[in-house]
Amino acid sequence: MTTKDRKTDIILGSLFLILTVGFIVLAMTNKLFFDWVFERHHNQWSWYLRPLFLVPFCYFAFRKKFSGMMISIFALFTSMFWFPKPEIVSKSVVEFLEFEKEYLYGQWNTEKILLTLTIPISFITLGLAFWKRSLVLGVAVIGLMATGKMVWSIENAGESGKSISIPAIAGLFICCGIIYYGFKRLTKK
Repeated sequence: MTTKDRKTDIILGSLFLILTVGFIVLAMTNKLFFDWVFERHHNQWSWYLRPLFLVPFCYFAFRKKFSGMMISIFALFTSMFWFPKPEIVSKSVVEFLEFEKEYLYGQWNTEKILLTLTIPISFITLGLAFWKRSLVLGVAVIGLMATGKMVWSIENAGESGKSISIPAIAGLFICCGIIYYGFKRLTKK
């Protein structure tokens, strides 16, 4: 990659990083927008789609394309509202998302901040794993991300937290399968 291409990559990636942070800030500071997003997040298609954005994230990390990584993260976060508000929603999904909303808008303490920091740390670790071409570390991080989300959900939201298990497990296996296959193909070239 030329110096000009690298500079363009960093500028575009930085733009999408700013857009992602902007989306999060808007959601956390504008209750009306936050509620609109969560109404659409009740559509479980977004639950199944979101983990799949780890595939392009890992691909772009492997290719050392910061912009692609940041576009993937932006897509992952915003995909919460890509689908229409569902007409029928299971009780456990409603309860779990109500718990998540209360958690996000509730009191923030040191423990909660540290726990939340595991999200960007996980993405940084995942990106570095594939940037350095470590399939084992990358798959391990994806496994920890999915397991952590499930454990946190069930521990904190109780029975309704189990509603994310099937999307998380399906996403884990699909992502790991595609990533394994893609990694083997890319390293043969």
